[in-house]
Amino acid sequence: MLNDKIANLRKEYKMKILVEEEIHSNPFDQFKLWWQEAINSSVDEINAMTLATCDVDGKPSARIVLLKDITNEGFTFFTNYESRKANQLTHNDSAALVFFWSALERQIRIEGVVSKIEENTSNAYFKTRPLGSQIGAWASPQSKIIPNRSWLELQEQQTMKKFSQIEIPKPPYWGGYIVKPTLIEFWQGRPNRLHDRIQYTLQRNQLWRIERLAP
Repeated sequence: MLNDKIANLRKEYKMKILVEEEIHSNPFDQFKLWWQEAINSSVDEINAMTLATCDVDGKPSARIVLLKDITNEGFTFFTNYESRKANQLTHNDSAALVFFWSALERQIRIEGVVSKIEENTSNAYFKTRPLGSQIGAWASPQSKIIPNRSWLELQEQQTMKKFSQIEIPKPPYWGGYIVKPTLIEFWQGRPNRLHDRIQYTLQRNQLWRIERLAP
């Protein structure tokens, strides 16, 4: 039976360890350390992260977005400001991110508050996007119901024609968000499901409290 096959799927984690004596006191420094190790290990789509948001009634939804910037202030991604995720963030600015790097048996959980970034920063990033992605931002009414694929392709063709002779500007409804974390957890897979979990919690004095969590 299919359920039996699913139940028997398991992997024993034993590549690395995560101990307090070897971590940074600042979670952003720890993130950058793991990020570089992921790059060195050729992790596929290292910047892919799950973004979880809630609507005004507290109903959650999640999807994969791409990290586009990381600073000591937070984690930045870009999207359509009229999309479902954006509408949810308008009513509830709390969100969560998850990175999962299977090749290193690691995940990073982030909880925080989300806000829009400055318009000039969104404009600057939009100019660096591939032409097709710029056109797509104009052609697709993200998260809205559309009649069929042909309709979307027609919007793409009309957008290409519209901007064929000029530089494509950033749509007014498109831009970036920054997730400013209040909690960051680093999870390292270990044998027998006794994983290492180190949690950083931002305190009122803006210092980070470091604690180990039971797996």
